[in-house]
Amino acid sequence: MAEIVHNRIAMLRSERKVSRRELAEALGVHYQTIGYLERGEYSPSLYLALRIAEYFEVHVEVVFSTREFPRIG
Repeated sequence: MAEIVHNRIAMLRSERKVSRRELAEALGVHYQTIGYLERGEYSPSLYLALRIAEYFEVHVEVVFSTREFPRIG
C-alpha cells in the first residue's frame, strides 16, 4: 500500500494570496518543493509539515491528512 499524504497547501496559499515562491522563501526550501508537495509527488518531513502549519497558523491536521479531504462546495 502506497503511503500518500494529502494536503491543503494550495488552498491555504490561495486563500491568503501567497505564491509558491513566497511560501518557499519563508520556509527555507526551493519553490519547486512546494509544487511537489501540492501535487502529492513528495511527502514532507514531520519538521517541514509542522513549519508549514505554523506558517499558516493552523494545526498540522488542517494542512495534512492520510485520508482525502472532503471537497468544498
